[in-house]
Amino acid sequence: MVTGKQVVVGSRGSKLALIQTNWVISELKRLNPGYEFHIEKISTKGDKITDVPLSRLGGVGLFTKELEVALINGKIDIAVHSAKDVPTEIHEGLIIGATPKREDPHDVLISATNVSLERLPEGARIGTSSLRRKAQLLGFRPDFKILDLRGNLDTRIKKLNEDDLDAILVAHAGLIRMGYTGPVSQVIPFDIMLPAVGQGSLCIEIRDKDDRINKIVSKMDDKNTRIAVEAERALLAKLQGGCQVPIGAYAQVEGNVVSLEAIICKLDGDHCIRDSHSGPVSEAAKVGNELAQRMLDNGGLKILAEIRLKFPGQGNRLS
Repeated sequence: MVTGKQVVVGSRGSKLALIQTNWVISELKRLNPGYEFHIEKISTKGDKITDVPLSRLGGVGLFTKELEVALINGKIDIAVHSAKDVPTEIHEGLIIGATPKREDPHDVLISATNVSLERLPEGARIGTSSLRRKAQLLGFRPDFKILDLRGNLDTRIKKLNEDDLDAILVAHAGLIRMGYTGPVSQVIPFDIMLPAVGQGSLCIEIRDKDDRINKIVSKMDDKNTRIAVEAERALLAKLQGGCQVPIGAYAQVEGNVVSLEAIICKLDGDHCIRDSHSGPVSEAAKVGNELAQRMLDNGGLKILAEIRLKFPGQGNRLS
């Protein structure tokens, strides 16, 4: 750990992760004149194993654990994560110090012929490693053929042509942050596909008793984003959803009210439970808990039980 005016920021080494971390640093510099920030690149299990679907890797913190270990050991002062990668149970001794303003949470379609989901050919081959995306795609059009697609964002876009795919699905936020200028065939509306919990958001993780760093990063916190992500993460925690579970959720804040919509799908998309709930922003976690319980009572428990039989021993991370 570096003291004084120097701060060490931990980041995964992928192009997108470094873009996100550099953006965080630029904001922290603007908000904290005089401080110096240094990036420490740390490789995670999810980065090292790219030839296995996430749903088969198992465990929690596939893209966060090594960064958290570095935080606890004092090797870094701050860890920058994509919120959707952060397990709902934060490691003891660590906290989310800030949730910056959210980027667009939608999923987007990039198709070889630049057409929308509705206009893709019968039996179109679509690449995605996310069971959440797969299930909702099949719920929309059961004729689609879904193929596993891993790798960083650049790699997945490159594989669109190399693997003879008709289309791929990626997060819009990643494209925006990377400055992608290629064609986006469709920003998929929420009525077709709800995003991953926290999609489009970043989480800045710190040690819970590090007052110096807390004062630095707390200036980046966006209240509405934090409340929305809190509701989504509370729902995920109650559902105990893992990367093997097709769960989508999106919350938004209007005035003093947080509204949350969520979906639980069978793996083949032939049955989904979709519901919504709202409440005061001061009770964001309660809104997430209550909606999750209602969905469990209305058939979600059965779906989750069936999926966990297929993917046993996995934890609460959403894909």
